[in-house]
Amino acid sequence: MATDYLTRGALSGAAGGLVYGLFQATVGNSFVAGLETFESGHGHGAGPAVDGVTTAAVSVGGGVLWGLLFGIAVFGVGYYFLEPALPGTGATKRLALAAAGFLTVSGAPWLVLPPQPPGVEQALPTETRMLWYGGLMALGALVAGLCVSSYRRTGDRHPAITAVATALPLALLAVPVALAPANPVTGPVPAALATAYRWTVVVGQMGLWATVAAVHARLGDPALVTDGTEFAATAD
Repeated sequence: MATDYLTRGALSGAAGGLVYGLFQATVGNSFVAGLETFESGHGHGAGPAVDGVTTAAVSVGGGVLWGLLFGIAVFGVGYYFLEPALPGTGATKRLALAAAGFLTVSGAPWLVLPPQPPGVEQALPTETRMLWYGGLMALGALVAGLCVSSYRRTGDRHPAITAVATALPLALLAVPVALAPANPVTGPVPAALATAYRWTVVVGQMGLWATVAAVHARLGDPALVTDGTEFAATAD
């Protein structure tokens, strides 16, 4: 049965990664190409170092690889172990897991270290940023777990109480935002375009997780083993 979970995770991850890669190849790459004109002083007539087809192919391939990683790790292994604890049924379980995955991998870390466009230099050293990013991923996972736990404890009460209790652990994310060291950035990209770039990255990541969850829900749950063969290896 574990193999079925991994297979479904891989298939849903590949589908989500393909959607994400196509988004990057069309929207993301065009945005980055425009931002790079600021980095190079609006260009001087030089052509791109890599042609558009190659860049698009790399984006799609990279997106599929990211999707496979998230699909196998989160919706294969993670769903196998966490399914009984996830709130709701069917698609709701997948959406809850996708939200937890996004919060852990991207959402929580980006509150302190948001994505930066090309050409932007950050004040904090790379090692410091990596330590903060890892710590924020751990905090994101903890907060996601607390949200699920709060939902399960209050699920039989008024929906408003359940909603407030479920969202309350998110307040913990304000702690690192308040305590994190300043990380001023410098670069030629205008602030408005930098903000638009960050939102493009956020939308792409959310689309990835949502697609993985939707495809995983469409594939359904593995059939239960009823003939006892799953446990044959442990028999005397």
